[in-house]
Amino acid sequence: MNVGYSPQTRADSTAIAKSFAWQARVEFPEITPVFTVDGVVEIQESGGIALAFDLEDSNPLEGDLANVSYFYNLGVRSMLPTYNYMNAAGCGCLDLADTGLSGYGRDLVAEMNRVGMTVDGSHCSVQTGLDISAITQRAMIYSHSNLRRLWEHPRNITDDQARACAETGGVIGINGVGIFLGVNGPDDDQARLSAMADHIEEAVGLVGIDHVGIGSDFSFDADDFREEIEQNPSSFSEAYTAWGPLQWTPPEDVLTLDQVLRERGFDEPSIEAVYGGNFARVAREVWATDG
Repeated sequence: MNVGYSPQTRADSTAIAKSFAWQARVEFPEITPVFTVDGVVEIQESGGIALAFDLEDSNPLEGDLANVSYFYNLGVRSMLPTYNYMNAAGCGCLDLADTGLSGYGRDLVAEMNRVGMTVDGSHCSVQTGLDISAITQRAMIYSHSNLRRLWEHPRNITDDQARACAETGGVIGINGVGIFLGVNGPDDDQARLSAMADHIEEAVGLVGIDHVGIGSDFSFDADDFREEIEQNPSSFSEAYTAWGPLQWTPPEDVLTLDQVLRERGFDEPSIEAVYGGNFARVAREVWATDG
């Protein structure tokens, strides 16, 4: 679950993380904050929902690499160095000029590797993503990114990015956001599900079954997020608004995606890999410093 992005400070993201953890403990007992992969497995086997956090931008670090450990101890297990636009760490996917990771960004990747926080290239520019792949000492991910070869959108990743991610041992999580699938009509639920399957199938052909997963990017507060886009135009662009209000693929639809994949010839081990097995493998590798 996202606890912060580019406009937010260390204090903002701290408050969000603590609030979500409190809500899970008090209001939603079926949801349990977790800090280890074994904790995830334990909660899943008991029928509950495991909760871990991510940061969608490094701005909440406020330029201090010591805050990587700080947020890790709050339960943050992955972070995007950049979110759409350039910051101190590097360039974002909506920047017109792309100079990749900065020196600070390279130090950030190294510190995330040391701490055990997964480096996520979603929302980063092409060169930033490629730079991450080139220097990371652990598997990186694109937690919620589709393929540009199927739909030309700056938020989608290139073949080179996908291959480079796979070479680190990483995983590309296909999302269900209409504007990134090219299917954004309010009544296009089944078409969006089919488009997700298209991207999964294409990604498997490109990088192999071991490097593809699902990162639905669903927003439970859709109206709030649409309002966020209007209120923070400096974090977005017409690439987010040109096709009308954002549409998502809800969890109940994602849970039926296995049927679509089965109809396309995916066997059970492949479906299990896409539905979480591949991301679990990366987590076991990267979160290896858990105490």
